[in-house]
Amino acid sequence: MAKDYYEILGVPRDASQDDIKKAYRRLAREYHPDVNKEPGAEERFKEINEAYRVLGDPDTRRQYDELGHADFENSGFGGFGDFGDFGFGFEDLGDIFADMFFGRSSTRRDRRPRKGADLRMDLTLEFEEAAFGVEKTVEIQRTEICSHCHGNQAEPGTPLKTCPDCGGTGQVRSVQRTPFGQIQTSRVCSRCRGEGKIFETACKVCGGSGRVSASRKINVKIPAGVDDGTVVRVGGQGEAGSYGGPYGDLLVVVTVKPHPFFTRQGNDVICEVPISIVQAALGDEIEVPTLEGDLKMRIPEGTQSGKVFRMRGKGIADVRGFGRGDQLVKVRVVTPTKLNNKQKQLLREFAKAGGDTLPNETKSFLGKVRDAWR
Repeated sequence: MAKDYYEILGVPRDASQDDIKKAYRRLAREYHPDVNKEPGAEERFKEINEAYRVLGDPDTRRQYDELGHADFENSGFGGFGDFGDFGFGFEDLGDIFADMFFGRSSTRRDRRPRKGADLRMDLTLEFEEAAFGVEKTVEIQRTEICSHCHGNQAEPGTPLKTCPDCGGTGQVRSVQRTPFGQIQTSRVCSRCRGEGKIFETACKVCGGSGRVSASRKINVKIPAGVDDGTVVRVGGQGEAGSYGGPYGDLLVVVTVKPHPFFTRQGNDVICEVPISIVQAALGDEIEVPTLEGDLKMRIPEGTQSGKVFRMRGKGIADVRGFGRGDQLVKVRVVTPTKLNNKQKQLLREFAKAGGDTLPNETKSFLGKVRDAWR
């Protein structure tokens, strides 16, 4: 398939579950074969339902995000089936048909227990915290079930009554005359908002909403090896659910501060260490900073500037638990800029002993070349 499921539904990758559902319902109404007779509408309808089957379920969506589209299809989750495989039942189809033909939505699914919305927060970590993992205490603001009325909206001790407008059904029905005969439709009761019950005295804490806004401090465990953009999911710390549904999750998006000495490449750590000409020529044992402290590393004779040495297992742990990366040490030979007369003389003797051209000899050689061209 050329497009991924997010593109098929026309939503961004960070879209909420509600936004995904809204996009699906809109597209399903537009491309349903009973409504859209254009060529390709039926295939488009199947693509839309396949995308919603994956993205409409938080667990399946998480697998899709982790694997990517191609690997997800190859894992056995992808592929089209018949209507029974599209991730919705006859009640969902009834909702779509009701929207298409009668301009209303069924409330049957709305009264089922539903998980609350996810919350998102950004968290900045030091380089070492991301490498080794850390536990942070963060403060979030979320909607919770009112502890005073336990979500039933009425002041404790006061009665709940059956809504007189809908008779406790949560829906107000009406009959419309059409060229095809009488059609009965229904809408959410505006008085009880689909609850079927009304209260005489609203809860004094939540004002009858059944929910309150609360600030919470929670501990977030960041695993070792996270990188920029990693999302850590903390279960049950999002918004309150509906009709007895569970709380949503907290999505912690990690940002890692740059390090003054180390850079990261995958799970490997890269650094640059300066050495002198003498160390490069004769070899030496030097101390190299690592994430776990200074360690000794051998520089062999004749090491050239830019040479990279690998310290195995001294990098960053794989966030999925697949071992640990290495540290790559790039040496940079530093050329001295201020030499005294003795040092200069020693270098000239060194060059002469090795048969190298001295600076004044180079000048003389270039002069001879110029003279030859005159």
